Amino acid sequence: METPKRSRTATRARLLEGALEVFAERGFAGASVEDICDQAGFTRGAFYSNFGSKDELVLALFQATTDRLLEQIEALLPDLANQPGTLLDAVLGLLDEAIGDQRQWHLISTEFTLHALRNPDAARALNEQRAMFRASLTRLVEEISAASHLQFSVPAEQFVRLVIAVHEGARSQSLLEPSDVPAGSLEHAFLPIVLDAVSRPSR
Repeated sequence: METPKRSRTATRARLLEGALEVFAERGFAGASVEDICDQAGFTRGAFYSNFGSKDELVLALFQATTDRLLEQIEALLPDLANQPGTLLDAVLGLLDEAIGDQRQWHLISTEFTLHALRNPDAARALNEQRAMFRASLTRLVEEISAASHLQFSVPAEQFVRLVIAVHEGARSQSLLEPSDVPAGSLEHAFLPIVLDAVSRPSR
């Protein structure tokens, strides 16, 4: 027999999955709670027993992505730390794996970012999620660079910010112009040059 906790977890998961599809199709602003409930097969009561608002639901989606990233980092760090030269591949690979459907995620994250720029509460919550994401990637960069005897001339967290910025901007171009800008091509062409410019072998 399914326990109440397991049932609640399953309900949240189905609501999150339904929201991903509805947001991608109708947009964050255009999607209603009813649309999400219809897609997931639940009532408004089920929605509000799990989430206080659409904002809270989107932030839960971001949290789920961060949780997956943390799990992947914990699993990969023992191997990656002993493989010099894998830093950028590891970071970019984790970004792609944690996000999943690039088009769907880009639509949702872009719209919610615009929403957060107009809403201070949403901005604070989004910044907290992004800080957790950056902290995980920064830890990965620091551990791999230490094992590779690589020293940065800038804080590792700043390098991670740049990698994320390039990745997000390149993803936008790749989605719009897939034949001219294949996914990952800009990152792999230019980020190694940046890495060489801001790092050197440690003594």
